[in-house]
Amino acid sequence: MRNATDEDINKEEHLWRYFKTERFIELLESGQLYFSAARQFQDPFEGATAVLPPGAYIDPRYPIEAELGERAFEQLRRLTKISCWHRSTYESDAMWQLYAGSWKGVAIRTTPGRLAQAATTFRLEPHHQGEDLWGGNVKYVDLLRERLRVNSLARFWHKHMAFSWEREFRLGISLTLAEEFGVDVPEQVIKVPFNLDLLVDRIYLGPSLEEADIRLIRRAADQAGLGERVRVSSMLGTPRYT
Repeated sequence: MRNATDEDINKEEHLWRYFKTERFIELLESGQLYFSAARQFQDPFEGATAVLPPGAYIDPRYPIEAELGERAFEQLRRLTKISCWHRSTYESDAMWQLYAGSWKGVAIRTTPGRLAQAATTFRLEPHHQGEDLWGGNVKYVDLLRERLRVNSLARFWHKHMAFSWEREFRLGISLTLAEEFGVDVPEQVIKVPFNLDLLVDRIYLGPSLEEADIRLIRRAADQAGLGERVRVSSMLGTPRYT
């Protein structure tokens, strides 16, 4: 895994990814993580170098001829595939709600070091030499005040300050060269193989999972050789008031 930014990566920092149950089962069965095209994300500023204030018509940072460059960058958003992780020492109620079907999914905990060790070569075609995997902490910038001046790939590791609550670590694969050499690149998702035994540190069951789903997840984890790593969410603890 290559570092996408100039910031050192703490290889032991805890990273989390939250899944709906069916997507987690797919991961265990396939050993592949979903990487989505950058244009699929809900963030409208993904890859932006600056943000115009509401109601603004002219921005001195942005010459009019830059429109051609923006159309070209839209293709780069299509060709850059990303996997997002949450940096935290602890599980997050907000992440459970947003990404795990309102507490009914599963979270896995890992570290950047584990991600690097678990990654295997991704190839769009069997004879293809493979693509570089990039990783790094996302930097949050006030794009209303600052215009980014970084290379095209590094843009995807910079986000508008309004999203700083995400505390994101990203994995990314650029497929620009692959398309230039005539490889058919999927418009949206690619599935990237990882060694699950190296990837997964812990598996956490969502606090609102149905018993049938818990049994399904535990069975799949056992079949993947990860059964002993399953834990329940701390949110199932018993509160005391006296």
